[in-house]
Amino acid sequence: MAGSVDLPVVDLASPDLRAAAAASVRKACVDHGFFYVANHGVDGALLEAVFAESRSFFELPMEKKMALRRSSNHRGYTPPYAEKLDAASEFQGDLKESFYIGPTGDGEQSDLNQWPSEEFFPSWKETMKLYQSSVLAAGKRILSLIALSLDFDVEFFQKTGALNCPSTVVRLLRYPGEVNESDSGNYGASAHSDYGMITLLATDGTPGLQICREKDRHPQLWEDVPHINGALIVNIGDLLERWTNCLFRSTLHRVVAVGIERYSVAFFLDPNPDFVVRCFESCCSEANPQIHRGFHLSGVATT
Repeated sequence: MAGSVDLPVVDLASPDLRAAAAASVRKACVDHGFFYVANHGVDGALLEAVFAESRSFFELPMEKKMALRRSSNHRGYTPPYAEKLDAASEFQGDLKESFYIGPTGDGEQSDLNQWPSEEFFPSWKETMKLYQSSVLAAGKRILSLIALSLDFDVEFFQKTGALNCPSTVVRLLRYPGEVNESDSGNYGASAHSDYGMITLLATDGTPGLQICREKDRHPQLWEDVPHINGALIVNIGDLLERWTNCLFRSTLHRVVAVGIERYSVAFFLDPNPDFVVRCFESCCSEANPQIHRGFHLSGVATT
């Protein structure tokens, strides 16, 4: 049986305690790569509406969901088994089904999104757009604390241009309750780390999320991440781990099947696609030399 991990809770509502919050964020990013945020500014009623709209979509017959199957632009629906986050998994794919929503502001990226019919889902699109706007604001506040935790200016990520038209994705997720015997031992989401900057996760309270702090340890030790009412779960992605010269931790995580249907909403916040990521000089020293080369988010390496 996995034990529960004790993650810090960072309160975003107290500007007078910003330095203490930044210190707490730094310790969490170094030790766990995961933490909670409270008083994040995302309205509870809005979160309830997002979960209700998500549930309504996933309850549709498969053929109706498949009409919005994810395109090459990574927008839309993915059915169960369509993704396998852990390439070493013995199963065809993970149990989860999901729906991807990209940036919803003005511009070409917004036009790539797919939406359920307004005839049957009159509030769906506007609810998701409002949620993305709200959770993006929370994500920017968290990045301000991360900047302070690295001894940068509070607006470091804005001033460097990383957040000029950032890459954002809302991902609605449903994990099944009942699992076929052939899927015994399969995961809702198999072990993986997120590839981006930060992820903000809202859950419906159903357990299942686990983290493994020491990815190279064998056997791996997995710990449950408990639900805290009103809080969002935040985790560091591979990009920020590299950006900090591996000072911050991009932690392996997974979702185990618990026999109960589970819903969650992940929000991925990354720099704009034209941004060049170079290791922070403050995270490098003679004792800790730079590990990774800089790279353009399009995939081109730099110095």
